[in-house]
Amino acid sequence: MRKYIIERELPAIGSAERETLKAAAAKSNAVLQQLSPAIQWVESYVAGDKTFCVYLAENEDVIRKHSELSGFPANKITEIRKMIDPTTANG
Repeated sequence: MRKYIIERELPAIGSAERETLKAAAAKSNAVLQQLSPAIQWVESYVAGDKTFCVYLAENEDVIRKHSELSGFPANKITEIRKMIDPTTANG
């Protein structure tokens, strides 16, 4: 599977209450279960009016299908080609 970052525009999501985020995660998980094993949610970062979600997926089409079924937009889908971190400088 390939790794992707999905940018979702969700107004005021950064100030959403914990219960709202819990309900959103449950809705996403239900759709992921329907589409399994073609897609897997790794983690999401919630900021201001956007979320940045890291997914493993067979292709972009299955990410779009998740977006359609869950109701969460996938405004931008970017495949991750490589990763670096502070330890990259060591070698």
